[in-house]
Amino acid sequence: MTGVVIVGGGQAGCQCAENLRLEGYDGPITLVGEERHLPYQRPPLSKDYLLGKTTAERILYRPRQFYDQNAVALRLHESATAIDTRRKTVQLSGGDSLSWHALVLATGARVQKMPVAGADADGVCYLRTLDDVDDIGQRLEKTEQVVVVGGGFIGLEFAAVARRLGRQVQVFETMERVMARVVAPEISHYFTRLHESHGVEIHCATSLAEIVEEGGRLKGVRTRQGHFVAADLVVAGIGVVPNTQLASKAGLDCDNGIVVDAFGRTSHQDIYACGDCAVYEHPFAARRIRLESVQNAADQARAVAASINGLEKPYKSVPWFWSDQYDVKLQMAGLAIGCDYHLVRGDMNSDSFSLLHFRGEELRAIEAVNAPRDYIVGRMLLEKGVSPSRQQAADKEFNLKSLLV
Repeated sequence: MTGVVIVGGGQAGCQCAENLRLEGYDGPITLVGEERHLPYQRPPLSKDYLLGKTTAERILYRPRQFYDQNAVALRLHESATAIDTRRKTVQLSGGDSLSWHALVLATGARVQKMPVAGADADGVCYLRTLDDVDDIGQRLEKTEQVVVVGGGFIGLEFAAVARRLGRQVQVFETMERVMARVVAPEISHYFTRLHESHGVEIHCATSLAEIVEEGGRLKGVRTRQGHFVAADLVVAGIGVVPNTQLASKAGLDCDNGIVVDAFGRTSHQDIYACGDCAVYEHPFAARRIRLESVQNAADQARAVAASINGLEKPYKSVPWFWSDQYDVKLQMAGLAIGCDYHLVRGDMNSDSFSLLHFRGEELRAIEAVNAPRDYIVGRMLLEKGVSPSRQQAADKEFNLKSLLV
């Protein structure tokens, strides 16, 4: 008997399996995951897990009994190697072939490797999986000097953890400011000052020329400006690449991701994709985009499950993101792509303020630093399509929630 085969054991794959059962699907479900672990949550890896504040068991997406009770067959430590769209089968690395009437590709993304000499030296690490973080944690115990390559969320979150553990930390970012692809300049500058106040050295507009090694062992890094920085550990977080190889080989439309519609359907009517690997026309971007977030993975997976169950619920959720660095929480909702201007709400010299982004007179995004009320109300405004005036947005005393009445 054929059923639903889900390729990918991350947030999107697990959410899809869960929602299929919640909405009444009673056929076979098989979840194929490359890792040996039960599916787990990734966000805690670069924060609480490394700090020892949580355990591998506590970050599981669901315990083992969930899969047993919901008749979700797990094929862990296996990968899908080929899709036969005519016969509706997917080949696994272990040699088995699974039949499907609906196939879900939740293949996620893989880390970008540093394109410099010496990048394969012992002591150069990437932070993506539970095994990656276990390895990094063991190395940190005997490390004094840490170099972080990449000033995005992952790089800065790890830098904060390493500094809290007492290590010397330097961050190298090729762009003019940290988190430049995702936040406004004011937010970048705030977090640069935050890290520097904790003793982290941040070098922007700086790229590496090579990883310096001796006998295969890491010694440090050399910048394109010729400066050498000693390091016992290099952790790179320079972005990810969507895993589209399987889909592309099967003839599915791909464009920096597996192309899907609002229901998660690919160019093959019985194959779906969701999460970090999927690209689609997002209403908040007004163009084709691929998002890398827990919210996107979960909500898009729910839309895919609904489609398979014949419920056809288009995915149009307001995107949201967050990052924890030291004791500061950055929360964002919406997308600032194509916005004309932004307004600051609150005092940027304090540790609580927010930025509201507008396209014309329409609110399109909010970035909140230790301002959960602004974030929650801003997200509600975005969901309802309600926009404050410029004066209201900039006035910290004005109750934005009153606009929702």
